[in-house]
Amino acid sequence: MTPYAIAARTPGDPSVLHEIPLTVTDPGEGEVLLRHTAIGLNYLDTYYRGGLYPWPNPNDLVLGSEAAGIVEALGPGVTDLKLGQRVAYTVPNGGYVSHRVIATKHLVPLPDAISDEVAAAVMLKGLTARYLLKDSFKVAPGQHVLFHAAAGGVGLIAGQWLKWLDVDAIGTAGGAEKCALARENGYSSVIDYRSEDFVAEVLKRVPDGVDVVYDSVGQDTISKSLKCLKRFGTLVYFGQSSGPPLDFKLSDLAAGSFYATRPTIFHFVTRRDWLLQASAELFEGITSGHLKIAINQRFNLRDASSAHRALEGRGTTGSTVLIP
Repeated sequence: MTPYAIAARTPGDPSVLHEIPLTVTDPGEGEVLLRHTAIGLNYLDTYYRGGLYPWPNPNDLVLGSEAAGIVEALGPGVTDLKLGQRVAYTVPNGGYVSHRVIATKHLVPLPDAISDEVAAAVMLKGLTARYLLKDSFKVAPGQHVLFHAAAGGVGLIAGQWLKWLDVDAIGTAGGAEKCALARENGYSSVIDYRSEDFVAEVLKRVPDGVDVVYDSVGQDTISKSLKCLKRFGTLVYFGQSSGPPLDFKLSDLAAGSFYATRPTIFHFVTRRDWLLQASAELFEGITSGHLKIAINQRFNLRDASSAHRALEGRGTTGSTVLIP
């Protein structure tokens, strides 16, 4: 395979994605060369592509923040990995490539029971679910949770994980099909935000309000999310698929002495001990059957623009992977 990358020429719609040649260098100290076998697709990719998040370079930004691959060359000083070993990672951008030189500190060896596609689909989304439920707000059995976008990649993993932890999880999703999918993945009830007032429905189920709301939607939901919280409840805002909440103010938290946090996965994974422990828990959940990873869409990496259109058009469920 001739090495190549898929990059965005400039910030814009999916049409800005195009193929560029890739020069593969020898790995340096503490690095390896990977041949990618699967790459995860995430809403985060569309945020960068569209310019919602600032670009680290002025043009030809290579997107992609989770992938799996095979070690094809070892740099000097690498002793913890071997040639032919399967590994996976999540880092900001750079993943839409056939080959990649990357520092070993980012890599997690894959157990035999975890396929490359599953690994590529869960390194960002699964570890996001883990930090949401155990670090940003540590849920406990018997608590009540509201999780928006319950039929998305993170939402489906989180629903199953919450059930595993014996937490009552209420989800929101758009349309009967997605609501049914979320129910099949651990949510005790799912509210169709297209036809129902989710605030009223949540308070019918939990009159005093939920302990925590996990909100990755942003502008369209965040003010209503606060209305679903019990007094001293917590808002965990971790994405903005509908745009940033421009009208949100810290003073809004005074309505219930609420707590709020805006975490990001890439701060957590810089801690090597956390990365290894969280990955082990994630893989255990998958191999034990508590977490079932649904890869419902596959696209060739060269057709990444179609994958972006499907994701932004809400035409996907579960996880999507790109295959080089």
